Amino acid sequence: MANISNAINMSFRVDKKLKSQADELFKNLGMNTSVALNMFLTQSVREQSIPFIPSMEVPNARLISAIEEVEAIESGKIKAKKYETFEDALEDID
Repeated sequence: MANISNAINMSFRVDKKLKSQADELFKNLGMNTSVALNMFLTQSVREQSIPFIPSMEVPNARLISAIEEVEAIESGKIKAKKYETFEDALEDID
C-alpha cells in the first residue's frame, strides 16, 4: 500500500444503499471501505485483471429450486432426506 505521502484522493459515484451495505460488510470483516478498495486495486494490478470473473449469468431454475429447498430445510418447513448408504443417495440423484 502507498505510504501517506504518495496517497491521492479518488472520487466516484456509487448508489447510497450499495455504499451502506459495503461499509457494513467491510466493517464486519475488520476494515473500512477505503482499505477494501485498495485491496481490490492492488490485486487487480498484481493479477493484471479483475480479481474475479465478471458474469452475466443468473441462477437457472434448477439452482433456484435447490436454493429454495435448502432454505426450507434450514427453516424447518421440510425435513432433509436421509439415506442409509451413499449408493442410495446417488440413486435418488439420478
